[in-house]
This record gives sequence, structure tokens and C-alpha cells, in this order.
Amino acid sequence: MKSNEIRDMSPDERVQRLVEMQEAFFNLRFQHESGQLENPQKLKQAKRDIARIKTIIREMELTPNPTSES
Repeated sequence: MKSNEIRDMSPDERVQRLVEMQEAFFNLRFQHESGQLENPQKLKQAKRDIARIKTIIREMELTPNPTSES
């Protein structure tokens, strides 16, 4: 998932996507431990996607909204 795609989402969509990615990562960890995961790179990609979403959520919290200043 690209950062531009995440930035284009609404705040609720970002949080929903974060929850979905965390659930997917949880399932991937179980598959990896049981030997059922075919591509271990999926774990790495899932971690990066979660971190990317969290980073953008935090950036949006810290940046002031220029439209609300009047």
C-alpha cells in the first residue's frame, strides 16, 4: 500500500485499514509458526504497511488543519 493511497483516505478509513492489517499480521504470524506460510516476505510487508499507516495517522494528528484557521 502506497503512502499517497493512505493519505487520500478519510481518518475513519485509515483506522479501519489499520485494524484490518493488524488482524492480517496476526494470522500471518500463526501461519508462519505452524509452517503453513508460503511466502515469509508477507510478514515483512505487513509490518511495513502497519507502520506506514500508523505514521501517517500520527502525521495527520500533528499537522494543523489550515482550513480551520479563521
